[in-house]
Amino acid sequence: MNRSVVLPCILAAAMGSALAQDYPSRPIRLVVPQAPASATDNTARIVATQLAQQIGQQVVVDNRPGGGFTIGMGLTAQATPDGYTLAYAPVGALAISPNMLRKAPYNVLKDFQPVAQVQTNQMLLAASPKHPFKTVREVIDFAKQNPGKLLNASSASGSPGHVGFELFKLMAGVQIVHVPYKGGAPAILDLMSGQVHFMIESLNSITPHVKAGRVRALGVTGPVRSPAVPEVPTIAEAGVPGYELTTWGGIIAPAGLPKTILARLNREINSALASNTVKDRFAAVGAEPAPRTPEQFTELIRTEYVKWGDVVRRAGAQID
Repeated sequence: MNRSVVLPCILAAAMGSALAQDYPSRPIRLVVPQAPASATDNTARIVATQLAQQIGQQVVVDNRPGGGFTIGMGLTAQATPDGYTLAYAPVGALAISPNMLRKAPYNVLKDFQPVAQVQTNQMLLAASPKHPFKTVREVIDFAKQNPGKLLNASSASGSPGHVGFELFKLMAGVQIVHVPYKGGAPAILDLMSGQVHFMIESLNSITPHVKAGRVRALGVTGPVRSPAVPEVPTIAEAGVPGYELTTWGGIIAPAGLPKTILARLNREINSALASNTVKDRFAAVGAEPAPRTPEQFTELIRTEYVKWGDVVRRAGAQID
């Protein structure tokens, strides 16, 4: 092989190794593309606290909400890929929003380096107790006989609850009108009062209302029943075979992150997820640790991007 090719490769490998040995030598910024106290922010802070203890440097959470995740995600895409700017990105930012925006300012599949998946969770299809629906089958039968007369709420357009219900409607062959809200709390209030009929919402947010009898649980969205509500069937077993919606999130970096730093970050994050502290705090917010390799996380993003892109297009849910 030509020495003019070999020498730069050797130098690059040596520099990468040196960077990894010194990394991190200063605080790391963890961009969160949602507001403080959101579910995404809560999870990111749990991981940031544990990670900081392990690496001996601060991991500073930097909330950059707005623009359908584009503000925080765009900032991350444009950052120097040196391991000092990372982002905690949920499924909405990596697989849903980019498909809804006709002109996203970045390419999710090219402009980011997936570092480590952090968590996974499922959601719950809930009905208002002010209406008679007690099973998924009853919902489907009524909706087929009365197209467009039922309402489903969501915390926002483009949220997992929104596209998850669009998938439900497509697979069940029914017409139910989507009513987007500015946040989960007002949507849940209208669900309890009967202003809307249904909602798919996170287990953490909706389960207390189920147990208090303020809303009625019809089905969980994952492939198996949830330990939080083991008596509630999955939507797949309750009337829509093959239905599945899981939410997830993980840490990403700008594309071009040195492999040695990528390996160090993945190892440290997975170690953090294995700690009892993180497991206990995740359980309190309804999340499950999901340690993965960068390659596994990359494949999850690609698969989910295609899945939700198809749902968005079929449902006509794109926005400017």
